[in-house]
Parts: sequence; C-alpha cells; structure tokens
Amino acid sequence: MSLRNALSTGKSAFIPFVMAGDPNMAETEKIVAALERAGATALELGVPFSDPVADGVTVQKAAERALAAGATLNGVLELVKKLRANGIKMPICLFSYLNPIYMMGYEAFITAALKAGAQGALIVDLPPEEAGDYRAAAKKHGFETVFLCSPTTTRERLKLVDDYSSGFVYYVSREGVTGAQSALPQQLEQKIAALKTELKNPVAIGFGISTPEHVRALSGKADGIVVGSALVKIIEENPANAAAAVEVRVRALLA
Repeated sequence: MSLRNALSTGKSAFIPFVMAGDPNMAETEKIVAALERAGATALELGVPFSDPVADGVTVQKAAERALAAGATLNGVLELVKKLRANGIKMPICLFSYLNPIYMMGYEAFITAALKAGAQGALIVDLPPEEAGDYRAAAKKHGFETVFLCSPTTTRERLKLVDDYSSGFVYYVSREGVTGAQSALPQQLEQKIAALKTELKNPVAIGFGISTPEHVRALSGKADGIVVGSALVKIIEENPANAAAAVEVRVRALLA
C-alpha cells in the first residue's frame, strides 16, 4: 500500500515515528513489528543525523544513540529490507535530513529506498523551493514525497507544498521543534478543517501529539496522526524491552 492510500481510507491513520538504530538495529526490528501488531497504519522511520535542527531533545538524543551504535543511511535501508523480509506490510516513510541523502545522490537514494521497500520520504530541511531535482527523480521512479507546512505557512506556499507532495502533506501543529506536550494548540481542529479544503493531498498532523486524549481529539479529523517523541522517550527509558513497552503504549494511545 502507498502512503497516500494509507491516509485516504476515511479513517485517521496512526503513524508512529521511531529512530532507526535506537538503541540498535536489532531492537528497532522488534519495535517496528510491535508497532504494526498494536495497530500502526504506516511508519515514519527516522534516519539518524548529527545535527537534527528540527528535533527537540528527546529525538536528538535518540539520533545520538543510534549514531553511536553505528547507524548509517545504508544501514537504515538494510533495516527496511529486513523488515519487509520479516513480513512487515505497513507503508514506510523515511524521515531524514538532507545531508546523507544528498551525499548518496537523489537517484541512488530513491532507487535504493524503493528496492529496500520504502514508499517515500520526508526530508525535513529540504524546502519545496529547493527540491526540483529531488522531486523530478522521485516522480520518475514513483517514490512518494512529503513536505511540511506549519501554522505560519502562507496560502501561496501551501499550494507549493501541496503540489510538490505526492504521499501526504505533514502539518507541524505548532511553532518550534519536535517534542511531547500536555495540550494541543488552540483551534487545531479548525486549522485541520481549513487545510483539508485547500489541499489535494491527505494531511498528517505531528509535533507534540503524545496522549490518548490527543489522539482521540484528532481522530476522524486529520487523515494521519503522528506520534513520535512520546514513543522515543519510552524506548530511551526501556532499552532492554523497548518493543514490549512501545506496544503497550500504542495500544493505550489507540484504545
């Protein structure tokens, strides 16, 4: 199933984020299997990077742990290949910064990612204004693109984000970096409703969503609901049994 189809069922897709290689690649395999068992619709799989400027402390530390354990972009792609060999069915969106992909080359990255079994990617620090070559290569190979919009995105730029996205549009629910928060931004539901009238793509909501109450509040409103830092924190706190701890948490989020 494609990313776009996973977010176009009429129900809110649940999309967990985890950092590949945190605490190690073998454990990430188990974590992803636990996420699918618990009800994840699609997966955002983080590619660790040394300067993750869009991420808060929790995800930054996860990237540091993964890099210290030897994770690389090639290693993440090998992980995706193993996940598919192990029977993981849900679509996978690689969540990466530009540098490792640029160093590999767009064509090489896209063909390797597709061969491994990923459906698309969100390159956090690649704005659509600078993404012409990447978008062309992705379109050529049928690789799904995801771009970001936020509360401060103008209508003109929102159209560009929408035009350049082929999987879904990721709406950053607040200003700032990733990280769990106690309450959702005011008027978020109204903002989602307005976005859905303007976008041709499905829209997923992320940044700060962390509790069952948040998920219930957005269910049926957003096409996709992304939970990241809250799960990454559980992995940090339970490195020896991360998969089991994450599965319990996701089942509670979706209860």
